Amino acid sequence: MKDVTEVGLADREICDLSLTEVGAGIRIGAFSPVEVTEAMLARVAAVDPKLNSYITVTAERALERAEKAQAEMKAGLYRGPLHGVPVAVKDLCETSFAATTGGMAIYKGNETGRDSTVVARLEQAGAVMLGKLAMTEGAYSGHHPEMPTPVNPWYAKAWAGSSSSGSGVATAAGLCFGSLGSDTGGSIRFPSSACGITGLKGTWGRVSRHGVFALADSLDHVGPMARTAADCAAMMQVLAGADPADPTTLDAPVPDYLAGLSAPIRGLRIGVDTAMVIDGVAGETAEVMRGAIAAYQALGAEIVPITLPFPPETTAHWTALCAIEVALAHKATYPARKAEYGPYLDGLLAMGQAVTGFEVGEAMQWRLIYNGALSRVMETVDTVLLPVTVAPLPDLDNTLGAPSDDGGNADLGDLLKFTAPADLTGFPTLTMPGGFDTRGAPIGFQLMGKALSEGLLLRAGHAFQSVTDWHTKRPDLSPFN
Repeated sequence: MKDVTEVGLADREICDLSLTEVGAGIRIGAFSPVEVTEAMLARVAAVDPKLNSYITVTAERALERAEKAQAEMKAGLYRGPLHGVPVAVKDLCETSFAATTGGMAIYKGNETGRDSTVVARLEQAGAVMLGKLAMTEGAYSGHHPEMPTPVNPWYAKAWAGSSSSGSGVATAAGLCFGSLGSDTGGSIRFPSSACGITGLKGTWGRVSRHGVFALADSLDHVGPMARTAADCAAMMQVLAGADPADPTTLDAPVPDYLAGLSAPIRGLRIGVDTAMVIDGVAGETAEVMRGAIAAYQALGAEIVPITLPFPPETTAHWTALCAIEVALAHKATYPARKAEYGPYLDGLLAMGQAVTGFEVGEAMQWRLIYNGALSRVMETVDTVLLPVTVAPLPDLDNTLGAPSDDGGNADLGDLLKFTAPADLTGFPTLTMPGGFDTRGAPIGFQLMGKALSEGLLLRAGHAFQSVTDWHTKRPDLSPFN
């Protein structure tokens, strides 16, 4: 084994490293895939009983895969930066080796016998699957009462994000080096922001949804969640690309995301709607936005004033479209098994059952006009800087909309203000940590780009993280031991 000082990893626990750091360490022999996997599994066993990020841990298989990766590298076969690196996936991604529940009690023990395309691609790249991560019911807003509710490792009373709650918690707590999330209204971005990690929602169709349980097909995205933009680039390199099993995937070339990270961003045009994203948000959120702007200006980017078309009816139309598509996704079990559903998904499904053709048609026509209006604004800049939420959310029990001890409640309309637009348009977004609120809970921000501009977003994110250290912060896990 080589000394860890050779890759700058001295005096750091393996579980605190980023995906690309641990991948580099494995590559040069600073530690082995088995050593890394054993360390990760030990950490999961020690702290996850209180964090609830995993619904299934496949420890025996993970060690077998780590041993395989170790043997391959010893024989001279190197599959890339994910080779031998432990990761985990949201439990709506089908796996041949574990049940897939989609966060739903009615699917406990659901063995499909196949791998989703995203899982197959990660394993082909040599990644070591640690297991399946907990999530909200059906990938909507709330956890089913009979399913695990992940706990934010930074501040236990704070929201952990939805619906990829387990992905956010496990990645932040060092219980995997990267994870998969899905995003229909903000479900990669909310947990990435809430848990202080980096998440990439690619262009709609950039990543296959084959074998991924649907919430709303025309809004759903699958993407990587990790500690850094470089980590997301390494994962996206494997995940992106056309898939014959998913006809909605885009047949477009996949660039070398990692190779493009180091290109300068001087002259990058970043659109900022000051009235909306600074003056129109809470003070703690505005502080994060100002910090991001200052960092980008120091890097030579140009801040361009813009006016975003984010009308107040956006959430209502998103909800109508989502509701009808959710009803279609659940037609085999709802309303036939209505009593087995939790209150949040049941409410959305009831809405989907009741929505009229007129209302759906109106929402579809509105979406066309809205997408065109936002596309015209995007043509004037390279990317747009946005908050993830208007303000830090009140203390919640990690279930969106559940009341806190002081009677506070999350407002879905306000919550989706800055996230729903990129799902309606299919535009890519990169979410990164940018600060903390007064409770010590992370606050993130997002960069939204034009279609297929993931490489540019990752480059801009990597540049930001080269001059800031928010992505290096780690939560204190001693309360969970």
